[in-house]
Amino acid sequence: MEKKSSPDGIVLLAKRPGPTSFASLNSVKKSLNTTKVGHTGTLDSFAQGLLVVCTGRLTKLAGNITAFDKSYQAVIHFGKETDTLEYTGNVIKEAALPTEDALRQAVEKISQQTMQVPPTFSAIHINGERASDLARKGAQAEIPARPVKIYKAEIKELKTNKEGLIEYALIDFSVSKGTYIRSLARDIAYECKSAAHLTGLYRTKVGNFKIEDAAGLNALKPFTINSAVEEASNYKAEPSEKKPFVMTPEEQALQEEIRTKLLSFDHSTAAECGFKSITISSAQAQADFFNGKKITTSMFTQNIREFAPDTQIAVFNENNQFLGLIYKDEKGRPGYRFVLN
Repeated sequence: MEKKSSPDGIVLLAKRPGPTSFASLNSVKKSLNTTKVGHTGTLDSFAQGLLVVCTGRLTKLAGNITAFDKSYQAVIHFGKETDTLEYTGNVIKEAALPTEDALRQAVEKISQQTMQVPPTFSAIHINGERASDLARKGAQAEIPARPVKIYKAEIKELKTNKEGLIEYALIDFSVSKGTYIRSLARDIAYECKSAAHLTGLYRTKVGNFKIEDAAGLNALKPFTINSAVEEASNYKAEPSEKKPFVMTPEEQALQEEIRTKLLSFDHSTAAECGFKSITISSAQAQADFFNGKKITTSMFTQNIREFAPDTQIAVFNENNQFLGLIYKDEKGRPGYRFVLN
C-alpha cells in the first residue's frame, strides 16, 4: 500500500476494548482534521482489533470495503450462554462442558455451515427496527437465517478444568461479510451439547488489510485465552456521552502514527472491490476527466471498449494516484461515478 499525505485515504486502526467503533474514530478525525470518516464494519464495544476507516472523499467507497471477507480470533467460554452471546450479557442457559473430541467435531461441522441465524442483540432490522432494540424492549423477534461462508475455523488454544473438559477455546475464523462470530460460538456449543458465549473477540484482517499494519497496535495486548479472560474481568464499557477531549502523550503518538500510516486507494484494493483499473493517458486527459468531459477511449492508455457492460472502473494516473471511479452501464455506455479533483 502506498502512503498518502492528504485526508482522502484509508486508515488501519487498532480498536481497543471499551469504546464503540464510532467513538474510536475520534482519533482519526483529530489526526487528519476532518469530520468525513467512515468505518467499514463495526466492532462491538467489548471487541478489539482492526477497523478499516475511509477518510475524506474515499468514504464513498466504504460500502465496497465493508463487503470484504474478514478474519477473527475468538475466545469462547463454555458452560453458559448469555442473551447477547458475549460476556456483558445476562446468562440465559447453562449446560455441561464439552470434551475435546466433541468440540473438535463441532468445529469441523460448523466450518461447513452455509446459513446462520444472527444474534438477537444485533443491528439486523426486523420490520424497520433493530433486533437489539426489540430485544431490550422484551419483544420476541424471529430473525431469519442468512447465507454465510466459513472459510476457516481452527482451534489454536484450549483451557480445561480438572476433569479435562473444555472451559475455554481460542479459535481462528475466516468468514464472509455479515457472519457473526457470536453466533458461531453459540452454534459450536449446540453441536457439542453445551452452551457458550464469547469472552473475547479480536479482528485480525479485512480483505488484504492486516492488524499488523494498524495504527495503535502497540496499545493492544497479545490475544490469548488468559489475556481475554483478564480483559473481560476488568472490562467497563465507556460511557456514550461525549467526554472532554484530553491530549495525552499516548493520544498524540497515536494521531502521529495515523498520519504516517495513511494509505491511498490502490490497484489491489480496487481489484478486491471488484473494480477494473484503467490509466489516464496524459495531463490533458486528466484535466478533461476532472472537468467531467465526455468519456472517450483517447482519455486512457487502454481501450475502454474492452471492458464488459455493467462494470465499475477505477481510474489512476501514471503515478498510480487514484483519480475517481467510472462505469459502463448494462448497454456498455460509460459514465462518471465520482472524481477526486
